[in-house]
Amino acid sequence: MTERRTGNAVRAQRRDDGRRIGSWLTAAAVVLNVLQLFALPLSLLPRDAAWGWVLLPLALLTTTFWSVIHEAVHGNLHHRRARNDRYGRVLGVLYGSPFALLKAGHLLHHRYSRTRERAEIYDPATSSWVRAAPGYYLRLFGGLYLLEVAALALAVLPIAAVRGLARAVDGPDTVAGPLLERIAQAEVFRQFRVDAFAITVLYCAAFLAYGSHWWILSAALAGRAVIVSLSDNAYHYGTDLDEPLEALNLRLPAPLEILALSFNLHGTHHRRPGLRWYELRPAFDAEDGRYDCGWSRAVVRQIRGPIASADR
Repeated sequence: MTERRTGNAVRAQRRDDGRRIGSWLTAAAVVLNVLQLFALPLSLLPRDAAWGWVLLPLALLTTTFWSVIHEAVHGNLHHRRARNDRYGRVLGVLYGSPFALLKAGHLLHHRYSRTRERAEIYDPATSSWVRAAPGYYLRLFGGLYLLEVAALALAVLPIAAVRGLARAVDGPDTVAGPLLERIAQAEVFRQFRVDAFAITVLYCAAFLAYGSHWWILSAALAGRAVIVSLSDNAYHYGTDLDEPLEALNLRLPAPLEILALSFNLHGTHHRRPGLRWYELRPAFDAEDGRYDCGWSRAVVRQIRGPIASADR
């Protein structure tokens, strides 16, 4: 009986710790984004345009920002699902894409990684490196984030049209069909529309706040797009096909690993997606985990370009 009470107390303490950490991370992300979108242009830029350089470190924190959203996607920002999803929706609005889309897309990634979703692979029987390269490099250098933002246009369509589009784009080498099918569920689509409207209003107001300095905000968002897109498939590039649990663990210095919320331990995450970010390092160590390579090397090697499926 004593051991049972002790175990319950430990679980309760971990839940409380996770709730506090998730709330603090969410609050920090909100504050930094409000600084970027409104405090900087309305208060600091009018004094000196050099304040625009503040956006550089904020852009470099893109991986941290996405990792906080990623915690919400897996239900780990708060143990109460309703509050976790509210946090996720707020963060998605600040990120520039509805949380419903980000959540559905990422969970499909876990299900179909290296099967239907394998961004760098092309079939030499129907394509070639030259034909596959333009789309691949566009996606790699910002295109993924641009697609996430462009999805806002779905909000003006009737739900039946989104379902029809899902059927039209479905195929064995893409998750676009299942993604749109999930978005087209009535309650999900309602949330998608509300968040899409909020994003449109928020960023229109932000660009108005920047006024003649609009290009500074554009540059910061372009930086976000490149970082998000470059990082997305680095953990899977060139890995075995038809292995959804296959992902790389990438070496990062300890301070940067903390800033990335242990996202570099992606192989461990794919095998144990329910773990919170601060539980990944202990799990990696307990399994005598080994790094596949360094983070920078994994990012840079993607520049080699598309890979023929026959070469895998």
